[in-house]
Amino acid sequence: MEQVAGLDGPLDPNSTRAKIARFSSLLSTQIKNNWQLNYPPEARKQLRHFSSSEVADLVGISPAALRQMSLDGEGPQPERSDGNRRIYTLAQVNELRKFLAAKKPSHATAYDPRRRDGDMMQIIAIANFKGGCAKTTTALHLSQFLALQGLRVLAIDLDTQASLTEMLGVQPVLEVGDNETVFGVLRYDEERRPLSEVIRPTYFEGLDIVPGQSELQYFDYETPAAIVSNKYVGDEYFIRRLATALRSVEDRYDVVVIDAPPQLSYLTLNAVFAATGLIIPVQSAMIDVASMNQFLYMLDEMLEQMAHFGAPVDHEFLRFLLTRHVPHDVPQVNIAAMLRSLFGESVVTAAVLETTAITNAGLENKTLYELEKGAVGRDTYNRAIEAVNAANSEIYKNILKVWGRT
Repeated sequence: MEQVAGLDGPLDPNSTRAKIARFSSLLSTQIKNNWQLNYPPEARKQLRHFSSSEVADLVGISPAALRQMSLDGEGPQPERSDGNRRIYTLAQVNELRKFLAAKKPSHATAYDPRRRDGDMMQIIAIANFKGGCAKTTTALHLSQFLALQGLRVLAIDLDTQASLTEMLGVQPVLEVGDNETVFGVLRYDEERRPLSEVIRPTYFEGLDIVPGQSELQYFDYETPAAIVSNKYVGDEYFIRRLATALRSVEDRYDVVVIDAPPQLSYLTLNAVFAATGLIIPVQSAMIDVASMNQFLYMLDEMLEQMAHFGAPVDHEFLRFLLTRHVPHDVPQVNIAAMLRSLFGESVVTAAVLETTAITNAGLENKTLYELEKGAVGRDTYNRAIEAVNAANSEIYKNILKVWGRT
């Protein structure tokens, strides 16, 4: 049996510490081997093409108008599928948006909705500390939805599990090294680096990511000592560090989507402080609602303390999003109705359904927006995508409202 060394010398191989260290090492090696086998360095994740009808729907014109533009040689010229149908990349969709905006200036913001001068970059934090509430799934689908609308989106993974990172095509164990997460941006020593240095492009046009991995936990370890030292004030104060970093890249993005960790940590507080909008996903089950109540209670106490110490928090909007909802389950329907009666318009009208479409997509390391036709049943897919799009559209409208658009 391999001997394991601790800080104070070799450990008893039968001790809990030695067993945990050994099991961690064995599992890490196996995971790396599996990833290298299934995801070799040359095999990068790619986004599918979009059909003419999908593109027409995305940019807000009729399929006939899009077809005529192609025949007239206007705008980006599509490729042809094996069935000789016109297909477009997302980059071409965005090129088409710019072409239409230039052609019809009076409708420019409808075709190309990116923020204009005077519009504030929107920072949307997805937060709750109940596992299984679809927090990461919400952040992932919202990020991709906003990119599909033509916005420039930055996703930030603050969760040590790094599921958002992996879903966006970055392998945390193999491809994210030390100091390559937000921890490298927020840390308190001389190894701190600019946010721009840890941002990575993804395969999804218009969507970049700051990846996550286990080193994120170090920020919560180091912050108490930083608070006691009284060395970090103003924009360097522990709660303001992420907001300060985001200002350095605001010329590059329209929206930032933050996947907060599943606990009320210093990282979560940084996300909440930096945010202009807060989305709290919750499953319509009593145990989940009770957990969310504890989250709200604890967050309220923390916000009170932050305001007392000169760091008040406010948001342009706060919304509760019902996730994994089963519309024919009577207890769930009753709990959803209770939340709507208590919180009113703060609850997103559309609920995201519990569906095999999202589950099956996740098994392929994909989202609903990446699935090819036929990957799941047509009716199942349509119900799922309609619910996700409806929820994301409501959040998107909140963003447009902040920018003074209807």
